[in-house]
Amino acid sequence: MVVLREGMCPGLDEDLVRDLRNADIKTVEDLVSSDTEKLAQKCSVSYKALLAIRRVLLAQHTAFPVSGADLYEELLSSTAILSSGNPSLDKLLDSGFYTGELTELSGGPGSGKSQVCFAASVHISHHLKQSVVFVDTTGGLTAGRLLQMLEAETGSREEQMEALQRIHVFRLFDVFSLLDCLYGLRAGILQQASVGGGGGSVKAVIVDSVSAVIAPVLGGKQNEGMSLMTQVGGVLKTIAKDFNIAALVTNHVTRSLSGEVQPGLGMSWSHVPRTRILLERVEAASAGCSSLRSATLIKSSRQPCNIRVEFDLQRWSRSKRGSEEMRTPEEMDSA
Repeated sequence: MVVLREGMCPGLDEDLVRDLRNADIKTVEDLVSSDTEKLAQKCSVSYKALLAIRRVLLAQHTAFPVSGADLYEELLSSTAILSSGNPSLDKLLDSGFYTGELTELSGGPGSGKSQVCFAASVHISHHLKQSVVFVDTTGGLTAGRLLQMLEAETGSREEQMEALQRIHVFRLFDVFSLLDCLYGLRAGILQQASVGGGGGSVKAVIVDSVSAVIAPVLGGKQNEGMSLMTQVGGVLKTIAKDFNIAALVTNHVTRSLSGEVQPGLGMSWSHVPRTRILLERVEAASAGCSSLRSATLIKSSRQPCNIRVEFDLQRWSRSKRGSEEMRTPEEMDSA
């Protein structure tokens, strides 16, 4: 609500603002919804003058209607789809990670959450030539691991170094540092067209893991912990939407009373991600493949839930047409 103040429109001077407040009219909404004739009598002001002020304020602050078609066109023009680099995951995600949205990967230790995040950042930086902000809260990310993945993508040392320059790593180990980092990103480098010396605008922000810094504050001081968790979710969603960025976070898992594996951080956090995927090991002793993982879609606004795919962490496919791996929804429909 917009608070009434002097000079908002002709005729709205200091004396009239004071009289309106004495009549319990403090906002534009209060003024336009009140009985103008009775209010003019209370404030000892001309009915005609007060009506003119009301009309000007209505014109200034009334939201104009927008058609659903206009909103859809705006959505199409602002949304891009970033391939994860893995065809199975892309199929599960309805072609990849969507900018403007927050996607969550949940799973237990060794389920492949970090591996997927590493590979996605490498794919986006190398094939799409876009920058990635990687927030590491567990200490699991190393330059050597990223370089190893890049060496599997290209034999050119120059291309490997350029891709590494486009991955910007922040190492943080508590929720307060994470919030400072996210707010700093929103006010800082994300405002720029590109960051660092590697070029390319930031198209993905990855937090591995968000639960590692939130779960410790959800103990004794429940109210404070819930507030901090809400702040983290809010700023991540704002960053994704305002800067047309794909946000990707990882989460741990817990077991329900019935023994079912489910993402951690509780019901309040479950409303934050737009898409949630559960990663699990696949028992494949007969095949001798310890790197086989399953991914189950447990929340999505585009795909039916409980779809399950399997993929091999050691066979993260190389893109043959990197320039086509980031496409708008219109391009996906025409493909």
